[in-house]
Amino acid sequence: MRTPPFLRTFLGMMVLASGQAMASPNPYSTLMVFGDSLSDAGQFPDLAGTATGMRFTNRNADGTYAPVSPMILGNRLGFSGAELGPSTSPVNTATGMPDGNNWAVGGYTTQQILDSITDTSKVVIPPGKPFAGLVIRERPGYLANGLRADPNALYYLTGGGNDFLQNQVTSPADAAAAGGRLAASAQALQQGGARYMMVWLLPDLGQTPNYSGSPLQGPLSQLSAVFNQSLVNQLRQIDAEIIPLNVPALLKEALTSPGEFGLATDQDLVATCYSGDSCRENTRYGINSATPDPSKLLFNDAVHPTIAGQQLIADYGYSILSAPWELTLLPEMAQAGIRAQQDELRGQWQTPWQAIGQWQAIVAAGGQDLDFDSQSSSAKGDGRGYNLTVGGSYRLNEAWRVGLAGGVYRQTLEVGAQDSRYRLNSYLASAFAQFRQDRWWADAAITAGHLDYSDLKRTFALGVNDRSEKGDTDGEAWAVTGRVGFDLAQPGSQWQLAPFLSADYARVKVDGYDERSDRATALGVDDQERTSRRLGAGLLGSVQVAPATRLFAEVAREHEFEHDRQDVTLHLASLPDNDFTLTGYQPDSNLTRASLGVSQQLAPGLNLRGNYNWRKSDAVTQQGVSLALSLDF
Repeated sequence: MRTPPFLRTFLGMMVLASGQAMASPNPYSTLMVFGDSLSDAGQFPDLAGTATGMRFTNRNADGTYAPVSPMILGNRLGFSGAELGPSTSPVNTATGMPDGNNWAVGGYTTQQILDSITDTSKVVIPPGKPFAGLVIRERPGYLANGLRADPNALYYLTGGGNDFLQNQVTSPADAAAAGGRLAASAQALQQGGARYMMVWLLPDLGQTPNYSGSPLQGPLSQLSAVFNQSLVNQLRQIDAEIIPLNVPALLKEALTSPGEFGLATDQDLVATCYSGDSCRENTRYGINSATPDPSKLLFNDAVHPTIAGQQLIADYGYSILSAPWELTLLPEMAQAGIRAQQDELRGQWQTPWQAIGQWQAIVAAGGQDLDFDSQSSSAKGDGRGYNLTVGGSYRLNEAWRVGLAGGVYRQTLEVGAQDSRYRLNSYLASAFAQFRQDRWWADAAITAGHLDYSDLKRTFALGVNDRSEKGDTDGEAWAVTGRVGFDLAQPGSQWQLAPFLSADYARVKVDGYDERSDRATALGVDDQERTSRRLGAGLLGSVQVAPATRLFAEVAREHEFEHDRQDVTLHLASLPDNDFTLTGYQPDSNLTRASLGVSQQLAPGLNLRGNYNWRKSDAVTQQGVSLALSLDF
């Protein structure tokens, strides 16, 4: 169920304030943050008296500061407020509060960010402020003294702006070097054992109140681009899963279409700010106006975002992290179609055999329900589908019957907090054979098919609204299933009770595709493959309850050998050369399946059959019903 967009920010702030985490899929052990004022969770004491520490974004009406983007992101991932707090705040030592995992400090240059990882973390008054250079607390850096990074944590990096603001960048060579130093922080984390990182590209400094309209606007925009090109080029060389956040492209979209993001459409969002600190206060929504509202403005001061900007960037990051939780379910949709086809065949195999040398035609229609429960790295989803199957069989002799069947399956899956919607049309063909002699029986089928993912609509929160990125792709599937059993009843008995063993193999390949837009949020998705290998044991039974009516049922327990967590390789459409691989759905190792049906002879050689099929594992429930008609000729 969706959270109303206008409540998203409010709920996040309330949860952060209370220190309680929201439940959501999360494969990461914690969130570690390094950077500058764009991510600072409150390292500096707040002289106005709030216990949270000063943050470089807007104050709320109650005097507290709005959260910065890693705090909002961490909350959505389910981490506590204590984890998301500052690492080196002097308030922590003065009050006995534990240090948090946010090492970002306002005023940090790229060199200081690197030092906070490998050398010493210092909370130091930045240049241009009273008592500049005064260190008010320091502690060993995150990886100092040979410490190792948590390989299961998510690392979040911002930086570069202070290199410009402190006049360390005055040329393209300086900008490239600064980008390289931020990449060196990611390299240091990787060498220390980190695997998953999210790294901001530097926002366009020319499009900030500090420089907008000045002679420096154009040159700083160009130097910001040089910084980012150097950064992404060097991030590409690091052996880790690095997600580059294209923040400048996202903010450009917000400035181009402010109404889409809940921002004011009739205000200068670059030349004005909310607080009036080192920039021109917005007369309509500024802090001293008649209608103060930071959510309508992009900038709080000369360079820092308001809660609107921070929320937008946090949602952007979360949209990428959550994408594999949904996209790795695409192969599972196809696997569900294969299983439905096999269930239809097993139901058909319960109809009376035709005479030797005769054909039996079948036509069946059915519907399926597929429910995915949320895992630590996959989202909750509900699927619906329906199918039409036609085919026929030929009786070779007393012991053998062979046949063909083709099915068309239409499936829809709604998944995730914003109800992403994915559609799949499967076209499956099967060849099968049945054997029975005395009390022994066996059946087997091979299935192959084409997968048409005709409408893939990934939807996610972005600011006050939702956004959808769309794509389509194809795939292929094939499977083999077989059973062998022994009937405990005598041949010709009115009842049957037969234990059996089963083996199944299925392979699904989903081709890679690019989401169709050129926006910052659009992704490219690599090929996905999902293999299933199962062995099972079960019991098949039936009873003739009337001369023309037979009931049948089946129950089996199966073990899945291919139950490693699935992953998918992605890239931003705007940065196609920087790919990263993230984890998603994990198949369960065991499942139970059962079926119940009835076959009714309407006339000699004409039979009507109804089936209910059920499968259940820890994370997936699949149900299906079908109605079939068979005719001997």
